[in-house]
Amino acid sequence: MPDTHSTEELGIGLIGAGWMGSVHAASYKRVGEHYPDLPVRPRLLIVADPLEQRARGAAERFGFERWTTDSQEVIADPGIQAISLATTNDMHRPLALALAERGIHFWGEKPLGRYPSETRDIAAAARHANIRTLVGYNYRHVPAVVHARELIAAGELGDVRTYRGVFLVDYASHPQRAFSWRFSREISGLGVLGDLMSHVVDMAQSLAGPIEAVNAEGEIQIAQRPRASDREAGQFSVADGELAEVENEDYVASLAHFVSGGRATFEVSRVNVGNPVGMAFEVRGTRGALAWDFQRMGELQLYSSADRDAGFRRVFVGPAAGDFGHFQPDAGNPMSYNDLKVIEAKLFLQSIVDGTDAIPSVKEALETAQVLEAMQRSFESRTWEAVQPAGIFATSSNVDSQPT
Repeated sequence: MPDTHSTEELGIGLIGAGWMGSVHAASYKRVGEHYPDLPVRPRLLIVADPLEQRARGAAERFGFERWTTDSQEVIADPGIQAISLATTNDMHRPLALALAERGIHFWGEKPLGRYPSETRDIAAAARHANIRTLVGYNYRHVPAVVHARELIAAGELGDVRTYRGVFLVDYASHPQRAFSWRFSREISGLGVLGDLMSHVVDMAQSLAGPIEAVNAEGEIQIAQRPRASDREAGQFSVADGELAEVENEDYVASLAHFVSGGRATFEVSRVNVGNPVGMAFEVRGTRGALAWDFQRMGELQLYSSADRDAGFRRVFVGPAAGDFGHFQPDAGNPMSYNDLKVIEAKLFLQSIVDGTDAIPSVKEALETAQVLEAMQRSFESRTWEAVQPAGIFATSSNVDSQPT
């Protein structure tokens, strides 16, 4: 029987061939396997990385037709229609603005800039250029999270009263973890406010609605680290060289008010001993409650006030939840972090074909950035700060300082 599906080929570039760049490249390779009806096929044209070994290795490993150490070659390639940005934070703004100028769609990693002011610039440029974007808030695509979102939207929990979100990790808990780019204001900008709290805020707003005010504090808990040998040192590197001053926050805690009237607590840390990846949330409403933990990402804990004596029950999500059925045949089979990036690849490619924004796009990234900026202001004011309107061209005071 002849194939009745027409498949469009899309020229793909990748800038940044480290761990996250490799995840992006692998996701493009896998997307057709999990979404055979996707009406577009990614063609991996060119990969760039400042380290020749990484650029060449990525080309050989994933099948890119060319490699380069110059990111501008990727942007200028006439065959490129879409680009993945998997660089350090300092490169997000200049690269995204260059892509917008050339009308090239992009899939970028959060927080999309070193500071909220840079996220705002990127969002405005992308909106003006009318390009499709996707931002890597991958945890919102977990099928169990999708199911939780549907339950909340359907009113199964009643009105949301309280929300608790945490992202506690231990990669920097040892003081001999090297001073990599994540600890530098020049390269990373924000510390865990951008790295981890951005995930927590995006998740909270996707589940419980917009946040209108916050009261936050942040601090550097390990003030010095041995300097890494080069800019490309990873966050898990160990060193014993000259000590450098950590320039951005290790820990942030915040109270928050939702527009709906609900209340929230958020906590993030990169120096939390004994918890490799502690991303979790709890939502409690007037008629029920639910909880999710990334370490058991295929499960939800559900509670109904109508059956109080039963307590919380564990629910394994299956093919009816989100994109689960594209990866596993039945409930109880585990998905992985990398599967979430394949979902992102699908959303990004489909949005280009459809000509409509995927979610989360730069719009949702800006909405998160506006909350982070209010938290920054609260670090200094030591009081509640209102979240500024998150329209694409919204203006607010830019506070790019760090807590001491």
